[in-house]
Amino acid sequence: MAYGSRSVGMDHPAEWLALLRIVVGLYFAKALVTKVVFAPLPHTSARWLGTMPALVARQADGNPIAWYHDFLTATVLPHARLFAHLTAWGEVTVGVLLTLGLCTGLGSLVGLVLVVAYGLAVQWMSPTQQGFHIVLFALMCAFFFARAGRRWGMDASLARSRPKSVLTRRPFA
Repeated sequence: MAYGSRSVGMDHPAEWLALLRIVVGLYFAKALVTKVVFAPLPHTSARWLGTMPALVARQADGNPIAWYHDFLTATVLPHARLFAHLTAWGEVTVGVLLTLGLCTGLGSLVGLVLVVAYGLAVQWMSPTQQGFHIVLFALMCAFFFARAGRRWGMDASLARSRPKSVLTRRPFA
């Protein structure tokens, strides 16, 4: 199907992947508002530092994956402040890198770690949680393997200036 001189559809998959990358990046970048404050310097919000342990305790409470339940109760909860910082800044990192298309491979790998961790924590709570994290997992893999920042992203200029950089070349290429 054509619309004017340009066809509509999947003739431009790189642009569609870039659009998905930006939308997912903005989803993660919302941590800039919900988990980080900027007064006087950027730091993890007191609200997130207080909320995160309660969320993890609820996620661990009925988690049927024994080893992950043990990880949440024996590692994450006793070090909740550290993990609150890691999750907040991990989400900010993923959000900024994916939205800008900058070091997209690195951003998608960090996102993959977060998505797997969050998915294992909540997958038992509802079928919606399972599907959401599976979709995010697939998107992070697609962003990583396709180096999705080369379209509408800063990785394009990085790839031109440093074509052999591990940050911009396609894996296994």
